[in-house]
Amino acid sequence: MGRAARLLRAGAAALARCFHAERERWALWVPVFLGCGIGLYFSLTVEPPGWVGAAATLAAAFLALLLRRRPNALLLGGAASLVAAGFALAQFQTWRVAAPVLAHQLGPVAVEGRVLEIDPLPESSRIIIAPARMERLDGTRLPARIRIRLGRGGDDLLPGDWVSTRAILYPPPAPAMPGAYDFQRRAFFDRLGAVGFAVAPAVREAAPDGSGPPRWEVGIAALRSAMTARIAAALPDRSGGVAAAIITGQTHAIPEADAQAFRDAGLAHILVIAGLHMGMVAGLAFVGLRAMLALIPAVSLRYPTKKWAAAFALLVTFFYMLLSGATVSSRRSFIMTGLVLLAVLVDRLPLSARGLAYAATVILAWTPVSLTGPSFQMSFAAVGALIAFYETFRHRFSAWRRGAGPIGRAALYLLGVATTTVVCTLATTPFTIFHFNRFAVFSVAANILAVPITGFWVMPWAMIACFLMPFGLEAGPLHAMSWGIDAIIAIARGVTSWPGAVIVLPAMPLSGLLLVTAGGLWLTIWQRRWRLAGFIPIAAGLAAIAFVTPPDLLVSGDARLIAARAADGSYMLSGRPERIDVETWTRRGASGPAAPFPELGTSADGTLACDDLRCFYRAKGRSVALPRSARNLEAECRGADLVILREPSRRRCPAPTAIVDRFDLWRHGAHAIWLAPGGVAIETVEAWRGIRPWAPRPVPRRVWRAERRAATESTASLALNSAGSALPAVPAP
Repeated sequence: MGRAARLLRAGAAALARCFHAERERWALWVPVFLGCGIGLYFSLTVEPPGWVGAAATLAAAFLALLLRRRPNALLLGGAASLVAAGFALAQFQTWRVAAPVLAHQLGPVAVEGRVLEIDPLPESSRIIIAPARMERLDGTRLPARIRIRLGRGGDDLLPGDWVSTRAILYPPPAPAMPGAYDFQRRAFFDRLGAVGFAVAPAVREAAPDGSGPPRWEVGIAALRSAMTARIAAALPDRSGGVAAAIITGQTHAIPEADAQAFRDAGLAHILVIAGLHMGMVAGLAFVGLRAMLALIPAVSLRYPTKKWAAAFALLVTFFYMLLSGATVSSRRSFIMTGLVLLAVLVDRLPLSARGLAYAATVILAWTPVSLTGPSFQMSFAAVGALIAFYETFRHRFSAWRRGAGPIGRAALYLLGVATTTVVCTLATTPFTIFHFNRFAVFSVAANILAVPITGFWVMPWAMIACFLMPFGLEAGPLHAMSWGIDAIIAIARGVTSWPGAVIVLPAMPLSGLLLVTAGGLWLTIWQRRWRLAGFIPIAAGLAAIAFVTPPDLLVSGDARLIAARAADGSYMLSGRPERIDVETWTRRGASGPAAPFPELGTSADGTLACDDLRCFYRAKGRSVALPRSARNLEAECRGADLVILREPSRRRCPAPTAIVDRFDLWRHGAHAIWLAPGGVAIETVEAWRGIRPWAPRPVPRRVWRAERRAATESTASLALNSAGSALPAVPAP
């Protein structure tokens, strides 16, 4: 025992020495602790009181102040303060963006409001409106924003226009299963209270005086839409969608087949404005202006043209960020690129690792919810891994470059592209598996071919087209740009046609992703050998995938779709197979194409048998009854461990048989069910994410109807009073 204690003390002393030896890297943990607090807030299943985060931050800061004479205690207090601050920032953002959300389907109803955004789609367009009036809905329940897909018309609309239309609206959809993508949360933080489609053309109306968002927002959105329209007019084929994605960040016009090819080839980063694009734009602007000024000796010899070029590149990249929609990846890239250019302006050397930490801190402080999205996670993982790799091996690459000729430097460039691709792929693979369940096997080969085309051909022509667009001369550069885009599309389609180009994996558990993230941070932030310990949690997190068991049964929240897992791992469906739920279920379960339930008879593997009254599913020693109605519920309960009903049931099965009916699905959302010899395990969407502001409890239809009736009567009364006040006064007799 004494020997073990001595070994523990020696190990602790060694860790302390390593920790203090890397004092200059401590600041890089600031965004990590902020992120821990943000993640803690979003992991809760109940909404905490609004004062909790602020109170915890003040308490932790006060404790750190009291213990300031003890360095170790001060560090712990500072870390706790940052965690609490992250929690408080997430709470504040939730309070700041809160807005009404539609509770039930509504429509067709008349909608009137201002257009905020226009998203071109391959066959139509989609607009986001800030509604001012909506039929059958009073002002207190009016969503801040609604998204409507237009069937026809609206081609001439611009952001800032005041429009009216008729639409069928729905609440933002809940997750298709526990653990799946939560569109409701994204819609809540985007202040999107309803989605739907128009049943009449969108008509431009005269706008009320003094209404609308800030002019600069409307101006940027209008410019973005106008540029996207000009690109589509010059390039009406599939290359126009990719060109719009690169220039204005509008990806909705890309055909789904091409978008999937880019994802499966590992080239999706070309379609997202991030470090690759921002760095190229900054470099081209910097080099272009400095080269032009170098042609004027009277200027280049007397003035700091390098700083002028840096300032010009900073302005160009800032405008490019706004033009791209200021996404998480573009904001992160602009902050890092801006730090490099600011370092040139003040004659300092840029610190890449610190620049990444600054960028992460700013983004997390401004939009804490971005931590939960794949854009933030994948972009920072890729850049962090690249910085750590080149911090370790940059001297070796520099030595090789000094002694290389033209051919050697070209080979080193290809080696750099390959190395960068490998590092980025390894860093982002866990997040790709967690969010998308796919792994691109040949992404290195695809990037070696596509990235040089993007850097040396596509991006220069894109910048030339943007500079010439105000003069109406963008067609030529855009057509030249499309040649490179067509080559990249051909590379993506060619690579994905290779056998085994994509591996589909089941969804990684959240615990596995957290282990990988912790190990990756330890590996990339520290610089001494003790950082290699980060491979241990990374390996443990990746190994967690092997222990994932997809659900045996899945039931949608509206009870219209049921999936049963066959012996070969694929799903059999009862319901409409074109629903988005099916895509989510098959993707997260890493299963093949889904097949329908047998109309009558038994499935090929014998797990599912159907007749006129019911279907019966048997697996792992358990049986589940899927009756078509609740009329013979007693008989169904006697022969099954679980009964799933698509309609409401006022009766319950006697124990040990459980029942899931329409009421349960309405209250708790989609159900995922696992069968085992020891029993039946059920997880619901509500139990997984809890009751949060973006996931409220469902409102009974009778309450919703009563509120809608009251709103209608209030509107009618207001109109009557207004009409009465407009009549001439009649003297009393």
